[in-house]
Amino acid sequence: MSIPAFGLGTFRLQGQVLIDSVSTGLALGYRVIDTAQIYENEAEVGEAIAASGIARDELFITSKIWVANFAKERLIDSLKESLRKLQTDYLDLTLIHWPSPKNQVPVEEFMGALLEAKQLGLTRLIGVSNFTVDLMQQAIAAVGAEHIATHQIELHPYLQNRKVVEFAQSQGIHITSYMTLAYGEVLKDPIIQQIAERRQASAAQVALAWAMQSGYSVIPSSTKHANLQSNLKACTLILSEADMALIAGLDRNQRLTNPKGIAPHWD
Repeated sequence: MSIPAFGLGTFRLQGQVLIDSVSTGLALGYRVIDTAQIYENEAEVGEAIAASGIARDELFITSKIWVANFAKERLIDSLKESLRKLQTDYLDLTLIHWPSPKNQVPVEEFMGALLEAKQLGLTRLIGVSNFTVDLMQQAIAAVGAEHIATHQIELHPYLQNRKVVEFAQSQGIHITSYMTLAYGEVLKDPIIQQIAERRQASAAQVALAWAMQSGYSVIPSSTKHANLQSNLKACTLILSEADMALIAGLDRNQRLTNPKGIAPHWD
């Protein structure tokens, strides 16, 4: 199995707003849904999927294990609870959401439990999120790079995270970009706007296409039908080498997600 290039994120969406977003996305043709235990919306995601009538094998569902559930005796039970909420027998991808704060649970322990979940058929693929190079090395030592399907990280034109990307790719680990639009900040960028005008595209389509052409997967979210529909068009937008080089030059190491007490010491 490979990680699909384009999907629908659900961060910060809850209740009916979340149900409407996922339902609209599925109706428009989205088939990849990304959620997490800490988002507290897995049940609503499951409700929207069930109501869609789309066959399970047509979907790719991702969730993430929260730090409170990393201990060996907790991880698999928490994943089973996520499956119950999502109304499915398995996930396509399960990620460790953040490193364990102050290494309270060793990487070897939670990666071993996650690999066990895969062996039990609870998830088809496993991976990590928000890891540094050192933490990725520890994860690889624990379970082998061949079992780490993707590393999901904050990655957008203003934070291109090259050191982490290069190490992951050197190990055959795919990159998934979250916050690819930087909370909308990159949509205001003059260079991205100029490229969008030349390509007769939206700034969001340009940023998403840049990430996908760089070899990353993307999971943008929206509550608006028009934006959900427009974002899909990024899948067919082709940027030139010159466009890609211009966007590569926008990197300013501008990190937007850095939760106190959870975030590692970034590379």
